[in-house]
Amino acid sequence: MSDVWRKSKWILLGGSLILALSLGVRHGFGLFLPPMSAEFGWGREVFAFAIALQNLIWGLTQPFTGAVADRFGAKRTIVVGGLLYAAGLLLMGMADSALSLSLSAGVLIGIGLSGTSFSVILGVVGRAVPPKSRSMAMGIAAAAGSFGQFAMLPGTLGLLSWLGWSAALMVLGMLVAMIVPLAKMIKDVPIPVAAHEQTLREALREACGHSGFWLLALGFFVCGFQVVFIGVHLPAYLVDQHLPALVGTTVLALVGLFNIFGTYIAGWLGGRMSKPRLLSALYLARAVVIVAFVLTPLSVWTAYAFGVAMGLLWLSTVPLTNGTVATLFGVRNLSMLGGIVFLFHQLGSFLGGWLGGYVYDHTGSYDLVWQIAVVLSLLAAALNWPVREVPVARLQGAAA
Repeated sequence: MSDVWRKSKWILLGGSLILALSLGVRHGFGLFLPPMSAEFGWGREVFAFAIALQNLIWGLTQPFTGAVADRFGAKRTIVVGGLLYAAGLLLMGMADSALSLSLSAGVLIGIGLSGTSFSVILGVVGRAVPPKSRSMAMGIAAAAGSFGQFAMLPGTLGLLSWLGWSAALMVLGMLVAMIVPLAKMIKDVPIPVAAHEQTLREALREACGHSGFWLLALGFFVCGFQVVFIGVHLPAYLVDQHLPALVGTTVLALVGLFNIFGTYIAGWLGGRMSKPRLLSALYLARAVVIVAFVLTPLSVWTAYAFGVAMGLLWLSTVPLTNGTVATLFGVRNLSMLGGIVFLFHQLGSFLGGWLGGYVYDHTGSYDLVWQIAVVLSLLAAALNWPVREVPVARLQGAAA
């Protein structure tokens, strides 16, 4: 093991554990839609809007939390994010109206996630490892988040069955509070700003003037739309099709389990092949999987097959997208620039989460949203294909 890897292994381990907790709890929010909606007489749009708002707030705050982490270190950002996330879960457990649900599940958890999820953690990892290992390390961290999704879902379902939705959310809040002590493992030392280095404004101007940056961002919009629509609405969709509620939970658990392999493989391939071309292939594969799922007669086994196939493609886009941003612009402002790209992911997440509830409440079916998800997959594949994985002139000049 090289000195660099020896020094960075604790950052990678700590970041992986934080992602596992942060994303593992978030992955189970769809399980709370039926019991909360039934108890308060809400349509599905009320809960769906709160989760959509969560994703929107998460995306809007992500560039700012990323910039703070880049300049002042990630540890403080993670601590504040973990506290807000835990508080949001506790208050969500006491929510009794659309407003209180939106403020807790939407605003507080959204801000908390921005400090405890991909952009901040992968920014730390990207700075800690050498360039040739960056995509692989990001894949490992993302795979840990995927393991959290797999491991937490059965536990969340068990808490729901044992304690009810309110107490279950409070227990999850106490669990998320463990992020605060885990932040001590993130020995992230910000790269000092030299006199000749970019300011934040210059970094933004450089990225915003690069077509590849916008193509990656627009493609990531599609990823957000699909994963949040599926994560929030799939359990209810399967119940509507007369499958047991346990099937929906199992499918989401399979997504988390096979996402471990998908993100790891994507990170490994990203160090050997063109990351934008891999992204195009992933989005095309998603379109094929969704079409097959919708057109094939539904059964328990086709639902499980969908979970396996979608899991392999679920967060595989994350190390490839963030790795491409790092290749294009370097790691100095990676958390901030990755946060801006992630904002587009979350705009898609807002639309996917809310539109699913809106369309269902007005039509009694999710068919239209499935069709939109397929069209968007094809669009994302086309957007990522022309991105050239070549560092900007500034980095080429520095290397020379």
